[in-house]
Order: sequence, then structure tokens, then C-alpha cells
Amino acid sequence: MKITWSDFCLDFDKKTHIMGVLNITPDSFSDGGLYFDREKAVEHALRLAEEGADILDIGGESTRPGSDTVSVEEEIRRTVPVIEAVAKKIKVPISIDTYKADVARRALDAGASLVNDISGLRFDPEMPKVVAQYRAPLILMHIKGRPKDMQQNPVYEALIPEIMDYLRISIRLAAKSGIPEDTLIIDPGIGFGKTIDHNLEIIRNLKEFTLLGRPVAVGVSRKAFIGKILGGASSSERVEGTAAAVAIAIMNGARIVRVHDVKEMAKVARVADAVLKGKL
Repeated sequence: MKITWSDFCLDFDKKTHIMGVLNITPDSFSDGGLYFDREKAVEHALRLAEEGADILDIGGESTRPGSDTVSVEEEIRRTVPVIEAVAKKIKVPISIDTYKADVARRALDAGASLVNDISGLRFDPEMPKVVAQYRAPLILMHIKGRPKDMQQNPVYEALIPEIMDYLRISIRLAAKSGIPEDTLIIDPGIGFGKTIDHNLEIIRNLKEFTLLGRPVAVGVSRKAFIGKILGGASSSERVEGTAAAVAIAIMNGARIVRVHDVKEMAKVARVADAVLKGKL
């Protein structure tokens, strides 16, 4: 299974791919404010690529639980100059982490080549048209509610089937707009409208999502459920916990892992891949 487009190729049979996170925000849960300065953001993006990121995921709006939205104009102001600068310096595919069609369009014009939509095409009806127009690969994620309220007592009658149904509908929405199915990636949305128990159940049952026939991406990096398992560890103290969750996710079918600690998680992925394949 692979996705080939433009000058890029993600060959998921060859290895697990590392998606490095760059949040150009003042309030993201893990690195909010660290890269809000444009020059620091560009430097960090280049560092992530050097450390082994196969994809750079750049976002300008925090989607942590309880977060407020920012305007399209502000999101563009934060992300587009960084994308323009990074795209000129390295040949690593850049993903724009947004659910807003106008932001995606400007980012794709600036040098991004993927779209990572946390809403699975549900929040902006114009998004499918933009993705289809640019022929960009698309990550479809599951979310219950919106970031502002998603962690307010999320309840499911049947967790895995409900998430899979949501993603099936997202795949159909993409197809109706002319987005080829072979450019889609799915993400069960760990931490997006889920309790700790929900997150653990998703990771345990990740293989179920491979039945949808698309590569599976997961984002467990430094998330709150890891901190709670580790007795209240802060985000910077969750690297080892993240490594455990990443390794298990890969063993259970994840082909993209979205992480903050690229250097460390690239090593984790390399070992997990070797175990899966039975060879180096």
C-alpha cells in the first residue's frame, strides 16, 4: 500500500512513517508558544526533518480540549509564511493541519501537499472541493463534538463500530467530491472526544480500522491519557509512555504515527517495524 503524488511517495509496505508535529500556536497542549515565532518555527521544522520526519504536520489552531477557534485570517497568517519558507528548503511533504477550506487552499498554494482534517470533512463543506482540486492526499480523522466541548463526558454505545461508521461516511464524502480513495488516510482520533478507556480500547483494537482498506494514522504523542497512566506526568515527561503507545499502535496496524519527539519515535518505529517484518 502506497500513496504517490507530485514529487512524493509514502510507501507503507516499506516502513511506518513519522509525522512530525509543528504547532504554530500560543496554546497547544504540549508545545504551545514554543514555535509561535516564525523563525523558530522554521528552524524546528527543519530539525524535525533532519531527525527523521517523513511528513511535517503544520497547524495554526490548537485543537486541545476546551480550545477556542481562531479566524481563517489568523490561521493563514500563522502557517502560510512558515510553509513557504520550509517548502523552499527541504523535500519533505508538508501537511496542513486544518479543517478550514480557505486555510487549506492557501497552505497548498504555499507549498503544503497534504491536508489533515480533524473533522473528517464535517466542519467545512468546501473542504472536499479544495482537496479534490489540488489532488492532495487527505487524512480523515474521527472526532466526537468539537474541540471546545469534545471532552465533556463523551459517550458511545459501541466505540469501535461508531468510529468506523463515521470514517466510512467520510470516505464516501471524499469520493462524492472526486477525491480518489487511494489518496485517503484514516485516523481514529485518539483524545478527540474519548475517555482514557476509549483511547486504550482504540489502541488495542487498531487492527479493526485496517478493514477500511486505507492506511491508519494515530496521534498518541504526549497525550493526557498517557500522563494519567503515569500518575500525572507533565507533557514533557511522557516520552517513554508515548514510545510504548507508539510501538503497540504500530504492532496493531498503524502506518503513520504523529509525534512531537521525532528522533526518539523514529527509533521506536524502526524497531517495531523490524519485529513485524522479522528482519532489518
